Amino acid sequence: MADFNQVLTPGDNENGLVNTVVEIPQGSRLKVEWHRETASFMLDRVEPQIFAKPCNYGFIPQTLDEDGDELDTLIICPEPLATGVWLEARIIGVMKFEDDGEVDDKIVVVPADNRDDDRINSLEDITQLVKQLEHHFTHYKDLKKPGSTIVKGWGDAEEAKAVIAECIERWNNK
Repeated sequence: MADFNQVLTPGDNENGLVNTVVEIPQGSRLKVEWHRETASFMLDRVEPQIFAKPCNYGFIPQTLDEDGDELDTLIICPEPLATGVWLEARIIGVMKFEDDGEVDDKIVVVPADNRDDDRINSLEDITQLVKQLEHHFTHYKDLKKPGSTIVKGWGDAEEAKAVIAECIERWNNK
């Protein structure tokens, strides 16, 4: 299997577009993670059904967040996407997130080419889903380690682009 971090660029962040690779399909309770050392996906754990992912979950290649992993994405799409699929996505915001005291931000994106429904342009267009995402990420570890995750707030596309730029720089300087 090819290493996504070697063949896929982060995308055109300055113009609001990123490449993102799907780790977990919407509705799945399987916590799948990308392991750059082996260039493969691994099933890390099975979550309780009540903590199934409310949206597709992935990462931006050639980025490093402060937690040492690739920068995460929350992919808002009308259907689940399979693990390993990648897409060009439009940046609409960022969820400021902390996991066990480490920064673990999530960039919120939509498919760049959605010919069925292209009305999502900002977090204000998905206010109900934003509430669901905040609830999910605040509580998904409660059965094992209550209080270990904190949603610290939300930012717009410009703030998300700044986070992505920092993570690209961190990757380039690793």
